[in-house]
Amino acid sequence: MAPAQDPEKDKVSLDGVSETALLTLNARAQEARRPEPLIVDPTAIALADSIDYDFAKFGPPRQDIALRARLFDTQTASYLAARPTATVAALAEGLQTSFWRLDDALPDAQFRWLTVDLPEVVDVRARLLPTSPRVSVCAQSALDYSWMDSVDPAGGVFITAEGLLMYLQPEQSMGLITQCAKRFPGGAMMFDLPPTWVSRVSRRGTRTSRRYKGPPLPFSLSIAQVADLVHNVPGVRAVHDLRLPPGRGRAFNAAVSMIYRARVFRALRPCLTLLEFG
Repeated sequence: MAPAQDPEKDKVSLDGVSETALLTLNARAQEARRPEPLIVDPTAIALADSIDYDFAKFGPPRQDIALRARLFDTQTASYLAARPTATVAALAEGLQTSFWRLDDALPDAQFRWLTVDLPEVVDVRARLLPTSPRVSVCAQSALDYSWMDSVDPAGGVFITAEGLLMYLQPEQSMGLITQCAKRFPGGAMMFDLPPTWVSRVSRRGTRTSRRYKGPPLPFSLSIAQVADLVHNVPGVRAVHDLRLPPGRGRAFNAAVSMIYRARVFRALRPCLTLLEFG
C-alpha cells in the first residue's frame, strides 16, 4: 500500500531515467542525515523533505552514491581553485545539489553554473530548489548540443556527467564526449560508468528492490578502453582514472581497496574518469 500523500509536500512524478534522480537524491539525503555523514548536503535533505514521494521503494540507500557525489565535488573544486570564474556545465543534473555544496565550500565563490536536463526535471528544480544569479538553465537533453552555445568558455569549462553516460547508447555517449572535447579546448569533463559486466547483465534493467527496477545500462567502457580515449578522441590530452573515496565500514573499504589494488579485479570496479581537453 502506498503511503498517504502529505498536503504540505510537493507531489513529484518522474519516470524512466529521470526517476533515478529521486533515487540518488534519497541516497545523498539519507547519508547527510547521519551523525557522521560521508557528505554534508543540507540542500539535499531539505529537497527530499519537501517532496511527496515513496522513497522507500528504492530499497536501502547505497553509500557509494554519496561517495561518488563527493568525488565529483572534489574534482570540480580542484578545477575551480585554478579557474575561479569558470563555468560548470552539469549535464542531466537531475536533482543533484552540487552547486550549493560547492558554493558553501569555496570562499568568495565566483563560478557560474549551467544546469542541463529535460523539462520535467528542470520544472521540479525550479519549484523546489533555491535560486542563484550564477545559475542558468537549459531545459533540454544533453544530446541537443545547443546547450554548448550557452557556455562562455573564457574562464574555463568543467563538464560533469554524473550518472548519465551509462543510460545512453554507445554512439550517443561517445558522440557527447567527442563534441565536448571539440568545443571546449582547455576544459575538462568528469563522468562515471558502471563495470562492463554490470552493463551486460542489466540489459533489461537493474532491480534495487521488489518495487523498483531501474532502467537498462546500455553503455560502459573498461578501464583500458577509457585510458585509450586519449588516443581515440581528438582533443582529449589526458585521462585520469580516479578512485572512490573511503566510505563507512571495514568490509566496504576492504572490498574497494581490493578491486583498486589488484589488477585481476579491475573488471569489477566502476570507471570514475576525468578528461582534460587540449
